Amino acid sequence: MSFTILLQNLLNGLSIGSVYAIFALGYTLVFSILGIINFAHGAIFTLGAYFTYALMGQAFGTNGLLALAALPIQLPFVLAMILGGILTGFVSLAIERIAFRPLRRRGADPLLTVVSSLGVAVVIVNVIQYLVGAEIYTFPAETYGSLPDAVNFGSDQAPIPIRSVQIVIFGVSGFILAVLVYLINATKFGKAMKAVAEDATTASLLGIDSDRFIVGTFFLSGFLGGIAGTLVASSVGIAGPYFGISFGLKGLAVIVLGGLGSISGTVLGGLLIGLIEAFVPGEYSAYKDAVAFSILFLMLLIRPQGLLRRKLIQKV
Repeated sequence: MSFTILLQNLLNGLSIGSVYAIFALGYTLVFSILGIINFAHGAIFTLGAYFTYALMGQAFGTNGLLALAALPIQLPFVLAMILGGILTGFVSLAIERIAFRPLRRRGADPLLTVVSSLGVAVVIVNVIQYLVGAEIYTFPAETYGSLPDAVNFGSDQAPIPIRSVQIVIFGVSGFILAVLVYLINATKFGKAMKAVAEDATTASLLGIDSDRFIVGTFFLSGFLGGIAGTLVASSVGIAGPYFGISFGLKGLAVIVLGGLGSISGTVLGGLLIGLIEAFVPGEYSAYKDAVAFSILFLMLLIRPQGLLRRKLIQKV
């Protein structure tokens, strides 16, 4: 492998890996608080892409209840992405209110909550298909303004072209990760969130409103999922209502690789899987998902606690 291809794959891997990381952090935040996996997170990913597409004033296709419909506004991509993320955050709050809170207050088995979130995911996907059909939607060519199609990281004699969208995705993802790390480690909200994750009962006795921080965690999780969906869709398009399902499964691989409930482990896991996928030879690109889940299988066999999570010790 030449140095040019090596560097190109490295930059592409970091780009997609950073998106995997911010998407999988949505899983991690909810798991760290409630100890359960929110399987509706993949549907949130899909919604974020559709929301941003609509807020940019783009028309839908010829199928579905909203055939050929378009909003009377045309927001810039960045503003549309942020508002789309906020909308998915509110959808995530609705999911918490409908599918999680009633079962949590009844002390139901966590497995029932997992099944409930799966049901919500199926409903969201089917509602999307009913409204806008199963067509593929691509973002407009001017999404990123006047940026060139690619940036050359090499020389004229040995070019190393990287798509501008990949660079933007990496920059946005890195900024979001930095803000999230600061929020969790350096603010009262983050410290209270970690206290609730450690022991919700003790946190309540110390005056922390656990329900309020659970709600905040779900909103943040939904926001991250929506942003991740938009970033991926701006690069490859929206491949129908089931667009987020494969990413949802890959997000599970990321959090298992990094360690369930570990934020730093999730970031590391996302970057690693992105880099590994980038180095899969082109003729085997159809098997990239198999590579991710092979890693998941091996990790469960060799180190089930993940890369950066200590083995839990139960005291009796």
